Amino acid sequence: MALSFHSIFEKKDAKALPDWIQQAKDSGIAALKNFATGLESDYAAIEAAATYHWSNGQVEGQVNRLKLIKRQMYGRAGFELLHKRVVHYPNTG
Repeated sequence: MALSFHSIFEKKDAKALPDWIQQAKDSGIAALKNFATGLESDYAAIEAAATYHWSNGQVEGQVNRLKLIKRQMYGRAGFELLHKRVVHYPNTG
């Protein structure tokens, strides 16, 4: 079941997703049933992940980096230093 679920996303075959969810619900494994029920509750997002090739991973990574820097600098400096640490200027020399 895990390998077939992985192949749905690897091949971007969203048409196979409803069949996989039904097989998971019929499997008799409680954890798999709960997982399939969770997939159904947000089916539009799961279908989009199994259809499209783009991801917002880069954006989430940059947001995470910014929050980490902000937490490290809490109470230490103002906006100017935060701006210097966040914005990377090209080396002109």
